[in-house]
Amino acid sequence: MKIEIFDDFDLKKIADSGQCFRFNEHGDGYEVTASSKHLFIRKCGEYEYELDCEPDEYESFWKDYFDLGLDYRKIREMIDKDTDRYLYDAAEYGKGIRILKQDPWEMLISFIISQRKNIPAIKASIEKLCAAVSREITTDGDGKKIYAFPTPEELAGLSDEKLASCSLGYRDKYVRQAALDVASGAVALDEWGNASDEELMTGLLGLFGVGVKVANCEILFGYHRLDAFPKDVWINRVLELKYPNGFSFDKYAPYNGIMQQYLFYYSRNSGLI
Repeated sequence: MKIEIFDDFDLKKIADSGQCFRFNEHGDGYEVTASSKHLFIRKCGEYEYELDCEPDEYESFWKDYFDLGLDYRKIREMIDKDTDRYLYDAAEYGKGIRILKQDPWEMLISFIISQRKNIPAIKASIEKLCAAVSREITTDGDGKKIYAFPTPEELAGLSDEKLASCSLGYRDKYVRQAALDVASGAVALDEWGNASDEELMTGLLGLFGVGVKVANCEILFGYHRLDAFPKDVWINRVLELKYPNGFSFDKYAPYNGIMQQYLFYYSRNSGLI
């Protein structure tokens, strides 16, 4: 099927924005795997995109996944070029990034794994984890099997040897405990979606192996709370060098998380910091 998107939407920038780990360039488009769904999407016109799914699947899942109900151009208009030139330039550079609506469970495990790992290593570990459970969704254009992301129950049921084979290192005990907590019902991630930001942060910080950075990534990318502002080495460097008197969080609320993505992408890829 084909769709038209007139708002900011750039597949490469989304794939490279650090928020998703199963969103990869393939041929003339991108393959996206989310939970137990798989999509091939490519740009085929100035505003036109081709997707290899049925219209009902697009309407029920992918449209929301790409956050196509939110006007990102309007959000960028919040930035004053004269008073915050660095953020303005970052938003222009990163124009096309959108905050995907991803699954809280998948994001929790993904960002637990992400600690002290580079993005290729994170992606590799996640794919090994999916292959370890081996719940096949489909095959890609090259005939490679695509596996669904493991459920908490599936992950909790993996042997120590299987888990160790996924190159998780010291994070394997964090992944194991998270799976056990969610599978047993001790942690109800869906119910946490109704909690306040403060309650959600408290709950996440109570999980084994989850610190402030992982919790903020989970809040932004797993729960799609767009004011969350994760801080990694790149963002801390930006705040130190470009905002020594403080970042204008009040001005950009409730979209500080979108501003964070522009700053992260720009700082990591422009070579200016």
